Amino acid sequence: MPRNTTRAEPGRRNPTGEERAGALFVQSVEKAMGLLSAFHLADGPLTLSELALRAGMGRSVAQRMLHTLRALGYIRRDPEGRGFLPGLRVLDHTLDYLRLDPLVQQATPVLVGVRQSIGERVDLSLFDDLRVVYAVRLQTKRQTLNATLVGHSVPTFCTSGGWAILSRLPEDQARDIVTRSDRRPFTPQTLDDIDEIMENVAQARAKGYALSMNQILSGEVAVGFPVLNATGAPVAAIHIAASLAEWTPEDFVKAAVPLGQQAARTLSKF
Repeated sequence: MPRNTTRAEPGRRNPTGEERAGALFVQSVEKAMGLLSAFHLADGPLTLSELALRAGMGRSVAQRMLHTLRALGYIRRDPEGRGFLPGLRVLDHTLDYLRLDPLVQQATPVLVGVRQSIGERVDLSLFDDLRVVYAVRLQTKRQTLNATLVGHSVPTFCTSGGWAILSRLPEDQARDIVTRSDRRPFTPQTLDDIDEIMENVAQARAKGYALSMNQILSGEVAVGFPVLNATGAPVAAIHIAASLAEWTPEDFVKAAVPLGQQAARTLSKF
């Protein structure tokens, strides 16, 4: 099965049996969010039957949920009549997250300064178990749709930012994340052996940053830096990425690492 290019697997996200059985848990809300989540791995509009199947619910229940979410503006009909798509109201919640999150607020001007200094792509990703989710994306001369989308996510196990985050976790926790990951490669050079990945994590721990090459995109070099919360736990990472056709790894590290380390120190809450 080919890798999804816009969204990595989230890992531990579902409510526990105890949470779902609690008196305060509203199952109809879970079903509504499940229907919206059915679009996560879609590559185009979905029919009612496809939505019901992906959400794991009966067609009649899905039809009622769909009708309600369409009335509220969270789902819309595809203009060409092929099915349904997320509605405009979904973007309102994306904006709310970005404008109210303290780390995103603080990070944006810091990352703008890094991009101006090095002239390459700079991102902030948020740690979410098996993946990191991009919350700030600052592009330069090489732009693709996936590289500009906030909300795009990539696996923790094979990215510079992911290795940087794993390097600040306890060894057993980091290995558990790598072990549970879908380690199908993105490129011929993507590391999929657990011990090899953990060796790169160990190098990141020793150096204070992670260096990756050809892991998500062939010909790409990237450095990642962990962003820590007040307890010292990693919550995010800064990525600086460039083309190996324009930089040697040594020159890129020399130019990017001081900028990334300073930015990570600024954003971390010691």
